[in-house]
Amino acid sequence: MTDPVYRTILLFDIEQYGSRDDVEQAFLRRVLYDVVDATLLDAAVDETARMRADRGDSVMELIDTAVPVPALMKTLLTETPALLHNKNRLLATSARMRLRIVLSSGYVAVDELDGWVGSDLNHAVRLLNSDPLRDALKQRESDCVLCVSEGVYQGVVRHGPLGVRPEEFHQVTVETKEGPTVAWVHGEPGTPGSPEAAAAAAAGPGTRGPQHNDIRIGGDQYGQAGGTHFGDQHFDFTGRARDERR
Repeated sequence: MTDPVYRTILLFDIEQYGSRDDVEQAFLRRVLYDVVDATLLDAAVDETARMRADRGDSVMELIDTAVPVPALMKTLLTETPALLHNKNRLLATSARMRLRIVLSSGYVAVDELDGWVGSDLNHAVRLLNSDPLRDALKQRESDCVLCVSEGVYQGVVRHGPLGVRPEEFHQVTVETKEGPTVAWVHGEPGTPGSPEAAAAAAAGPGTRGPQHNDIRIGGDQYGQAGGTHFGDQHFDFTGRARDERR
């Protein structure tokens, strides 16, 4: 196994992927790849600065820390929704794709089976599969929803870099076997009747701030990440590409 290295962790997951037939799933995967690649291109992420793992209904990207997180964050909040909308507006309603997105960071290693391992990666995947993020997407008309880890929020979002407004994020807490883990979801905390709205109402009138939107729920356990292939190339864990056709 390689030594763990610190990377920005970016995850995309397709909503209700399992309810589609094989032809629809194959089509959605192509659309997902288009959106992810265009997002990273808009954020000026070079192919040599990223590694990809394909998990069927989701894509995981490890991005070199030389890539500025504020620029990536701004792209996820502006360009990614526009890219997805442009794809979906040409499709029938039943064929449209909606995405849960997580931006996190931490140490990740590669094992002998070319899989990705690390508690920071587990944490990011649990956020991706958490009920608050799933519910946030269900309750909105938008095509995607973004969740950031506590570390990304405190290190980047709360400082309000250009194009990022911290007041547009609300705090959630996901219970895991290791204990509660805090994250921040972009957008309104919930529609009337939602758990978020109920928590806000219980806090009383005139109370605002992320501490009043905190919700504890059960989290999912993360399994094997999969491979690290991108196009015709294979990446070593430094982010360098090597030709597989040799």
